Amino acid sequence: MFTVFSKRIMMGCLCLAVAAVIVRAETPESTFRAGAATSNITPWLGISINGGMHDRQAIHIHDELHARCLVIDNGKTRVAIAVCDSCVIPREVFDEAKRLVHEKTGLPMDHMLMSATHTHYAPTAGAAFQSEPDAAYQRFLARRIADGIRRAVNQLAPAKIGWGVGREPNQVFNRRWKMKPGTIPPDPFGRRTDQVKMNPPVGSPDLIEPAGPTDPEVSVVSVRSPDDRPVALLANYSLHYVGGCPGDHISADYYGVFCDRIQQLLRADRLDPPFVAMMSNGTSGDINNINFRGGQPPQPPYGQMRLVAHAVADEADRVCRTIAHRDRGPLDMRETKIKLGVRLPTAEEVDKARQIVAQAGGPVMKTLEQIYARETVLLSAYPKEVEIVLQAVRIGDLAIVAVPCEVFVEIGLEIKRKSPFKPTFVIQLANGYNGYLPTVTGHAQGGYETWRARSSYLEVEAAPKIVQALMALLDELRQSKG
Repeated sequence: MFTVFSKRIMMGCLCLAVAAVIVRAETPESTFRAGAATSNITPWLGISINGGMHDRQAIHIHDELHARCLVIDNGKTRVAIAVCDSCVIPREVFDEAKRLVHEKTGLPMDHMLMSATHTHYAPTAGAAFQSEPDAAYQRFLARRIADGIRRAVNQLAPAKIGWGVGREPNQVFNRRWKMKPGTIPPDPFGRRTDQVKMNPPVGSPDLIEPAGPTDPEVSVVSVRSPDDRPVALLANYSLHYVGGCPGDHISADYYGVFCDRIQQLLRADRLDPPFVAMMSNGTSGDINNINFRGGQPPQPPYGQMRLVAHAVADEADRVCRTIAHRDRGPLDMRETKIKLGVRLPTAEEVDKARQIVAQAGGPVMKTLEQIYARETVLLSAYPKEVEIVLQAVRIGDLAIVAVPCEVFVEIGLEIKRKSPFKPTFVIQLANGYNGYLPTVTGHAQGGYETWRARSSYLEVEAAPKIVQALMALLDELRQSKG
């Protein structure tokens, strides 16, 4: 009897011991670790600056440009996010950066989300209108983005993560406007079919109403150490860019000012390791910071950037104070590649465009007709289909999706509404650049964002196909255990 009783106790103790081992083994697999770092991507003077239809050359560096990097790990999955102070970055540069990271760390290339902010005061990393990239800068950029992620991996340490959503409606305005009949000029191809005008004159009596909505949400992901030291903050706001500085200056625009300001508000300056702030661009293909109806008081150079950045940072700081951080939870990521059609010009359109370019009498195109004729000739060499990269990331109940386009805000709002994860936000200009992504209705309305060029060439039905693919990724994440 004693022997049987002893055996039962021993078996019970053994089961408890096994259970304890299992708990100890499982706990690290769901515990968050995180690391963050910045990598300087500032160019040399004299380099091309894109963001307009005419090229500019840098004569001054107002503020340094960075790749701002965050790596999160829960023992089963590791995800890297990089937000780069650049206008647009082509897929080849991002892919090279991912290859370099994978080669040194083993991190899968499909577990890295890299994006550009869309500052219009950064070196040309990808061809845009009459600005061509410097191959040496492209190589430098890829290397520095990779270095930033590798340094973030080196900083991995126990962390807790939280997220929240605020609102700043006063800094976003739809830039596409319906106008009085007969007041919209012809497009660069001589057609009078546009129903909306991008960036009309402020306060014009011809304004009727904005052609679409805005998204005022300020999404925030906060990363802290177990003892509550700020590690990183990833924000997202649907604002194209701000501007308001000399066109030949290099600047990170309001995205950089936001990062500096939120660091100050969180009292996160001069920490070791350094705190890293990141402002990603949401769906802002038809959104900017100009109040077309009411106007805005004039600001000195860089003044409007500070005004916008401080307003958004104040809201992000308020959200941070409400966030409940957690030290464990699901972490997962999915990627897919889909092919989309290209709106190629006809042979007749190409012939006419070549004649216009030839008559321009020089390498620099001056008029809209000439600029878009050159775009037509260049676009004629494109394939009938292009492949684009789409991604979705899950952190707990939060989802982040990534699209390589300048996405209309209506599409972002649709994704947020349909997503099984609340909250969800979209990072645009991610993992490559495939031009504007208007809605189908936006294409029918016309306007600058739809004019066929290397900055707008995807098929009319591209948006619904992208949304469908993203919903499939989000559903996979919903069903996974992370």
